[in-house]
Amino acid sequence: MASNDSQILGVVLIVRHGDRQGFYQSPKTYTASKTQITPLGNQEELQLGELLRSIYLNASSSSHISGMSTGLFNQSQVYIRADTGDEGYVVYDSCVSLTQGLWPITADNNITLANGSTIVAPLGGYQVLNSVDPNLDVSLQGFFDCNVGTLYFPSLDSVFNWPQTFDTHTTNFYNSAEFQQMANQSAAFLDLLPPYLDGRSVSLENMWNIFDYMNVNDIHNATFAQALPPTFLQQARALANWHEYNVFTDPSISGIGNIAGQAIVPSILDAFEGIVNTTNPVKMMISAIAYKPLISLFNMTGIAAANPQLAGIVDYASAVAFEVRQPSSGGEPVIRFNFKNGTADFTTYDFLNQTGDVPLSVFIDAVAPYAVNTTADWCNVCQNSQDRGCGALALAAQQAHSAALSPISLVGAGFLGAGLTLAVAILSVATLAFLRLLSFGKKPRKWQTAAGDDGVELRKTPSS
Repeated sequence: MASNDSQILGVVLIVRHGDRQGFYQSPKTYTASKTQITPLGNQEELQLGELLRSIYLNASSSSHISGMSTGLFNQSQVYIRADTGDEGYVVYDSCVSLTQGLWPITADNNITLANGSTIVAPLGGYQVLNSVDPNLDVSLQGFFDCNVGTLYFPSLDSVFNWPQTFDTHTTNFYNSAEFQQMANQSAAFLDLLPPYLDGRSVSLENMWNIFDYMNVNDIHNATFAQALPPTFLQQARALANWHEYNVFTDPSISGIGNIAGQAIVPSILDAFEGIVNTTNPVKMMISAIAYKPLISLFNMTGIAAANPQLAGIVDYASAVAFEVRQPSSGGEPVIRFNFKNGTADFTTYDFLNQTGDVPLSVFIDAVAPYAVNTTADWCNVCQNSQDRGCGALALAAQQAHSAALSPISLVGAGFLGAGLTLAVAILSVATLAFLRLLSFGKKPRKWQTAAGDDGVELRKTPSS
């Protein structure tokens, strides 16, 4: 990851959670059950954090980010967020361990009180991160609830059902000739699996759940691991990779199959913008997620097409590092794509059909047109008028429309016209602000984190 022809300005890290207990995902909607991280998963993330610290926060490293604190955590330099979706707090808890590796225990994290006593923060200081409630922020789970929605039009007194969304994309894949062909080819193998699945449904449609059950038990159940034939887990993984790649990608970069990647792209571009802005102190952004957005991103950026071994589910504690670099020869900043698959080393990959580092403008031109930038955009793309903020947006539009059409007498119109216009405007602005679609005054501080006097605070946003 070292380079002599450019200087690193900052990095955007996208990290998968560590080892966890098993859980179930609906093959059709990907609604998932709760699960828990394991001590192994915490250890994997801690070690990943230590590695990232050695690369980016070590003053002697060739990839040290200049100006970043190498000792105490500096809240003004880092922005961290973690998904708290259907898997429960697995991703969040993984991120806690990751940050402990990046900013380890130190007695320097202390405060001196008025009476002269010095208090060291517990465990050397908790790390700062923001959890993302998927009901309020669609960026880390763009696929969830991206289903066939309905919109009610008061003026027409009618309901309109929209066509292709993520759920219909998944259903169409299951009904495709390609899927049926793979089902026929894999039938003999799947017929051998019931003794090892504890009564779970055995079908290609349920392949992710089959693999996950086998993988979790192969790690944690000695009896299962000894009984499972040597090639079965590898074969199940190959089928699961094929299954998930086809679900979370699309032949067209604008296709709905890429929604998990399209939703996370805006935060990546915002981070790039902040890093190249010399007045912005934030030089590191960390997004802790599940595996799905990475599949879409690898497809959208051409990584998977050029490296078929990456077309599938990344391992626990995998990490993508989008390094923002300034070439020694001058010119615009460039983006370097580094990826670490689980316990493997970081490897630099070519992407976007380019060789070597990609100019920032090229990256923006390639993916920005397909980004889902706001909740309103997501509601429109997913044709959802009920979930994840879409219901409030649809209600505001309906109320504003109804208010604008309310009958008013000619006499009253002279007195109420201005007030009605103002009321409708206030209603619309309030709703848009709630949905984070409108800001007031200065541009919102996307990089702000919360911290106490110790510069460290762990804040969870509860899921509903």
